[in-house]
Amino acid sequence: MKKLFFLILFCLTTIFSYSQSSKVYVGKIEGDIDLGLVPYVKRTISEAENNLAKLIIFEINTFGGRVDAATQLKDAIINSKVKTLAFIDKRAISAGALISLSCEKIVMVPGASIGASTVVDQAGKKQAEKYQSYMRSEMRATAEKNGRPADIAEGMVDERISIEGLVDSTQLITLTTDEAIKYKIADFKLSTIDEVLDSLGIENAEIETLDSNWAEAFIRFLNNPVISSLLIMIGLVGLFTEVKSPGWGVPGTAGVVALILFFGAGYILELASAFEIVLFIVGIALLLVEFFVIPGFGIFGFGGIALIIISLFLGLISDFPVINFAIIEEAIIQLAISLVLSLLIILILWKYLPKTAMFKKLVLDDNIDATSGYTTDEKYQHLMEKEGIAHTDLRPAGTAIFENKKIDVVTEGDYVEKSSNVKVIHIEGSKIVVRKIAD
Repeated sequence: MKKLFFLILFCLTTIFSYSQSSKVYVGKIEGDIDLGLVPYVKRTISEAENNLAKLIIFEINTFGGRVDAATQLKDAIINSKVKTLAFIDKRAISAGALISLSCEKIVMVPGASIGASTVVDQAGKKQAEKYQSYMRSEMRATAEKNGRPADIAEGMVDERISIEGLVDSTQLITLTTDEAIKYKIADFKLSTIDEVLDSLGIENAEIETLDSNWAEAFIRFLNNPVISSLLIMIGLVGLFTEVKSPGWGVPGTAGVVALILFFGAGYILELASAFEIVLFIVGIALLLVEFFVIPGFGIFGFGGIALIIISLFLGLISDFPVINFAIIEEAIIQLAISLVLSLLIILILWKYLPKTAMFKKLVLDDNIDATSGYTTDEKYQHLMEKEGIAHTDLRPAGTAIFENKKIDVVTEGDYVEKSSNVKVIHIEGSKIVVRKIAD
């Protein structure tokens, strides 16, 4: 009986203690709003929900960023089962305003600002009306959900909306802290998170500040346009090098790893799906068929290149409700730069790699004369400068006929069709190098 009493007492004490301590999670939304921020915010919300937190505070200080990223962040915050509060430290401009409006409460420090949410491209040029219409509806619906003035939220996107005593029909709405409180966009003007907790009556708060973990930071790093462009270049150059050289080595491995990182990061950030990955694999398969099975370069080769380019392009843009030409333009420029630089690197490697010091370490470049005790196979020396006919397709290895004898030969890397006239230009031991000549 005593054991049962103490067990009940212990349980009641634990429940009472838990009820007296309130867990509050703090997440930071700073710098450019990009898709790499989404996993971090979702993890913050998930941990807060799993630990029955009383509140999530998002510290916001941003000039904005990608609309698709802001929309994903807005959806994640609105769907949170834990109450959310935006603590605007300095500014919440453009996409930052949409994220702030998605929180149930908004607190601004003295001297902060919120607004100016027009959709613009990379150069700051205003986008077409359909993008503005989409953003207006997002701002209006988000404001309405949390009981804030929809017309003011809409006026942050559209300068044609006039608010008496605030702006005329020629200005976008951007509010200071005092103006935001006056027009009921923000709830409080406070300077610290402790003041926020006191104003909400949250006592004995256990504050849990979450920073991006290494995986989230790594994904955000991979999503950087410069890094993702490098991954594309390494992938294409590495695979090309392996196709043109025997066996499998470092370039091919580096290429495969780079492409896995590119598509893997895109898959996590909802940029790439299984469809884009399958497209890329099919494109590579078509190119391999073209190189090793079908002579010449035709529909399989062009189809493979087209599928690879399409898959990489789709891996740079997200599935967005409205076609955003700012994002598409950025993806086109990024992909074009990657492809052009990849082509230049491939041409440079093709022309100059055999002459570099690194290549000489991998390939025997010294001549070995007869005095060393090692000589070339003398039975082939008489074929030097001889002309013959390709008995099979040379891609680049195959068989040719010289003096009515079938002899294994190899080209300099070019594809030579069967029955073409060829000439021996170099002999290395039993390796006979030929070149196609005019019929």
